[in-house]
Amino acid sequence: MREPKTAPATPVIFPLAGKRVLVAGHRGMVGSAVVRRLDGAGCTVLTAGRAEADLRRQDAVEALMRKLKPDVVFVTAATVGGILANSMRPAEFLYDNLMIAGNLIDAARQAGVKKLLYLGSSCIYPRLAKQPMVEAELLSGPLEPTNQWYAVAKIAGLKLCAAYRRQWRCDFISAQPTNLYGPGDRYDLEGSHVIPALIMKIDRAKRENAPSVEIWGSGKPRREFLHVDDLADALIFLMERYSDESHVNVGCGEDMTVAELAQTIAEVVGYTGGFRFDMSKPDGAPRKLLDTRKLEALGWRPRIRLKEGLADAYRWYRERRSQR
Repeated sequence: MREPKTAPATPVIFPLAGKRVLVAGHRGMVGSAVVRRLDGAGCTVLTAGRAEADLRRQDAVEALMRKLKPDVVFVTAATVGGILANSMRPAEFLYDNLMIAGNLIDAARQAGVKKLLYLGSSCIYPRLAKQPMVEAELLSGPLEPTNQWYAVAKIAGLKLCAAYRRQWRCDFISAQPTNLYGPGDRYDLEGSHVIPALIMKIDRAKRENAPSVEIWGSGKPRREFLHVDDLADALIFLMERYSDESHVNVGCGEDMTVAELAQTIAEVVGYTGGFRFDMSKPDGAPRKLLDTRKLEALGWRPRIRLKEGLADAYRWYRERRSQR
């Protein structure tokens, strides 16, 4: 992680204290981190599980807004997964995320919600976008085919927030996080992102004394990673201090190859074997690094270094693995 810059924090323009705050998707990795971060913030945290409201259904979402009467909404709910899940379930990734964004954003307007924050994804940027990717790179080229369905839905959500600001003057904003990891992540080899998938594989290899671990692709793509607790802190920071049409990148400003990531996880896990790269599997985009100067200029920067964060994620995984 880069040495922190010294930009002073932008003043609070929308304090959360005293507000009724709905975290849509509170059981997910990001949503649960936001709930943790809001503890002690002086606001009333509102949540609703799928049994109470299917966010893909417009009538259910409108009824939920009427019932809870939130002042603030964090849209962290999403259907998510890695390359394999995206390729196997394109319709779900497109439909579910389009409906979640459209229903929550429009219902928030109808209910008079004072402020809403929508969460994007780094896959919204073109496959061969200039690196590091500034916010203006959006829609400047073709998307990465392996996750285009999810990306299209997320772009629609970002643009919907911008459109509602223009037409109805809604104070709706968007944040654009890099690749995330940490407590609450999904650990299954068919639906996981790269960090939980590697943690599972390397942990198993250590326990079974396997000489090597297979990794999808060449190991050469470069990725940036942010601990989910840092993201939650950034989202609260933006909710209280930012109000504009453009989405804001949230990341650490540094990247590494997938092979380097695997080696770092091996050090955390205590695995001393090697790695085999399955070149028949897709790599995805060659590089994804966010330009975070806009957020840094507002006065926010991450606190959790990668190795420290990976150790935290591994502890969380081991605790739950032992409970099975």
